Amino acid sequence: MERPLSLLEAVPFLRAYSSGAVFVVKAGGELLERPVWRDGIARDLGVLHRLGVNVVLVHGGGPQLDAVSERMDLPVERVGGRRITSPMLIEAAVREWRGACNLAWVTALQEQGERAMGVSGVDGGLVQARRRPPVVVEDDDGARQTVDYGQVGDITSVDGELIRGMLDLGVIPVITPLAKGTAGEVLNVNADTVAAEIAIALGAEKLVLLTRAPGIQSNVDDVTSVLHWADLATLDRLDAAGALKGGMRPKVAAVRKALNGGVPKVHVVDGRRAGSLLEEVFTTEGSGTLIVNEGGPDAWAGAGVFRSQDG
Repeated sequence: MERPLSLLEAVPFLRAYSSGAVFVVKAGGELLERPVWRDGIARDLGVLHRLGVNVVLVHGGGPQLDAVSERMDLPVERVGGRRITSPMLIEAAVREWRGACNLAWVTALQEQGERAMGVSGVDGGLVQARRRPPVVVEDDDGARQTVDYGQVGDITSVDGELIRGMLDLGVIPVITPLAKGTAGEVLNVNADTVAAEIAIALGAEKLVLLTRAPGIQSNVDDVTSVLHWADLATLDRLDAAGALKGGMRPKVAAVRKALNGGVPKVHVVDGRRAGSLLEEVFTTEGSGTLIVNEGGPDAWAGAGVFRSQDG
């Protein structure tokens, strides 16, 4: 159930974030599966934007591409939570992600009265990447194998000025995680990674990963084990204990990248619950997991990071 948000409770956060702050928000493709999830997120993003926060939305499209793959009788292959992308699959991704998925988010934001502009990382050379060579990957069971991910890219640059130009026009950029390769080819890049790199390029105050999970869990099988806060050392301990599996692994890699790249705070939040994003940003208790580079909650209090210390 959505918790009512007190204006008085939000005042300290409004003071901190209402003067041109940049929030980069990534929404997984699973959050398009139900219109109520999509529209709740669009509403929250609209509220942030009207409060003066510069919002950038990066969207995924995993379930949608899986469905297209099945219709085309193409295999769905993932290793370490990351998709193997064939030439035929990248063509399908361009059609599905740059088309239906991107348009769904743009339309939802426009329904909230916001100006939203859909672009892909290929447009204007926004995101450039190098095709990933075969790499050794360890799966959830600890087995190691050499994997060729196909038409998958590792980001080499992000044109932050191009995104800034859109933000200066009062637009919410809605970005599809495709990149231009060094040979001019289109490459698939994990959406969490794209969001992290964009947050770094913009000097964003926050990176928010909206998922279909309540946050980062210390026990992957227990939804009540959500961590209210974590730092990179905490993530290292969880990884060593085998608590980070499947699709959470690229998310945690993006969290590490963003924090090490200078983004002060990363949040992992359940995007299915209306108001969860606003609750995470504008309340002391939050709704998901807040992650910083180091120090834990005692150190954060002096740095102006609001979060209860009882969880």
